[in-house]
Amino acid sequence: MTSQEEELQDEPSSVPNQGADWCPMLGEPRSRLFQEISQVQLQQVSPTALAYLGDAVYELYIRMFFLLPPQRPEAYHRLVVAQVRAETQAEILRSLYPHLRSTELEIVRKGRNAATGRPKRLDPETYQQATSLETLIGYLYLSDFQRLAELLQKLQLEK
Repeated sequence: MTSQEEELQDEPSSVPNQGADWCPMLGEPRSRLFQEISQVQLQQVSPTALAYLGDAVYELYIRMFFLLPPQRPEAYHRLVVAQVRAETQAEILRSLYPHLRSTELEIVRKGRNAATGRPKRLDPETYQQATSLETLIGYLYLSDFQRLAELLQKLQLEK
């Protein structure tokens, strides 16, 4: 690690709400990666596929959140894994429930019902809730990115 990186690591982050800053950055390239999806096409995407997409979007959000201050790769990995594990995702979903609209609650329900085959270390309810969160994130990424950013900013992430 260079002395400049060490200095940055010792200083408190000068970015007060990094979660809010990255959201526009993620949305911008998104529009260049693929065509917008119509509502009809969106309805054809299975909850499992939405969860698959949501898993990737959520992990990218978490990785961006912990990017600063600079750290060793092992530290990044530890921080990210703690946030993307099913137990944490289930907690996050529970914290978001009061903020969800009726259409979003329906997507959560569909994601819960689509959750099949869970890891042995998890109870079914935790796995269903984590899958529901991923389904919601995937759905909002495709349908209403601003709403997704609004909900992600409500997360109580700590560095």
